[in-house]
Amino acid sequence: MKDYNYYNMNYDRYQLDMDAYNKRVQTRPCFICDIVAKNPQYPTHIVFEDNKLIAFLDKYPRLYSWILVAPKEHREQVISDFSMEEYIYIQTIIYRIAKVVQEELGAERIYILSLGSNQGNSHVHWHIAPLPPGMPYTEQQDGIFKAGILKIREEEQSSYAALIRRKLNLII
Repeated sequence: MKDYNYYNMNYDRYQLDMDAYNKRVQTRPCFICDIVAKNPQYPTHIVFEDNKLIAFLDKYPRLYSWILVAPKEHREQVISDFSMEEYIYIQTIIYRIAKVVQEELGAERIYILSLGSNQGNSHVHWHIAPLPPGMPYTEQQDGIFKAGILKIREEEQSSYAALIRRKLNLII
C-alpha cells in the first residue's frame, strides 16, 4: 500500500493559473460534452463508460486517482435534472468506482463531491477524491485544494485507468 509520503515524493506539483482557468470554463464549450463526443482536443483517461455515464481521470488532480463521473447527456442540476432512478444509478456507479479506487490505493477516506456552477463547468459531475493513508489533517478536507496539481506522466495515467477499468469489469 502506498502512503502519503509516496505521493509527495514521487510527484511534482504546480499551481493552476486560476484566472485563466476560470475564463476558459466560462467562455469555451462544455469540456465534458467534448470528452463524451471524443473530441481529440480533450484527450482523457476513461475508467468507466456506458450509454448513460462516463468516468475519467481528472486533468487537474490534486490527489492521485481523482476521478470525475458525469452523465453523457448535458445536465446542469445535481438533483432536479434527474429522476430518483437515474440518481440512484449514478450513485451506484460512483460507489463502485470509489470502492475499487479505495481498495487499489488503500485510501483512508474517499471524498465524493459535486462542484461546478451554472456560470462555468455547468455540466453536472461528481468528483471521487481518495485520500492517501497518512495525509496530515491540515492537508485534508479543504486543504486538498491548496496543495497544487499533481504532475502525473501520461503513461502512468493510461496504465492506471486501464487497471481501474479491468477491476470495474469484474464487479459491474
